[in-house]
Amino acid sequence: MKRTGRKNRPSYRISATSSRSARDGRTLETLGHYDPASPVPALRLKLDPERIRYWLSQGARPSETVASILRKQGIPLPTNENRKVRERPGRKKATKAKTRRAERKKVMGAAKDERRKTRLSARRAAAKAKAAAAPAEGATT
Repeated sequence: MKRTGRKNRPSYRISATSSRSARDGRTLETLGHYDPASPVPALRLKLDPERIRYWLSQGARPSETVASILRKQGIPLPTNENRKVRERPGRKKATKAKTRRAERKKVMGAAKDERRKTRLSARRAAAKAKAAAAPAEGATT
């Protein structure tokens, strides 16, 4: 939905946009308009159901508000099983950079764990020494 209209009286254009463009930015196609404040009920909502079905078949995902409007108008929404999924074959391939990064993360994690163990053992030894010294000091007074 692309907000238009004046201050305190919004109206919206329902449009197909790229996910990379801003909310009120460039659109691919305007599919209808919605004017919630219109006094005439017939003018509140105008849609092009054929084009909406086309964009939904191409993998467009409506916002929650638009999905609600489409459901009320009886336009079927695609389910997750029917959704078009892009093939991205190179995404899971382990590159040299990914391998080096994972190895460095493992080495740094091991060093961090070692430092943590050293600090913890020093803290425990200090606590034991303090606990041992406390009763001895209390007995001499």
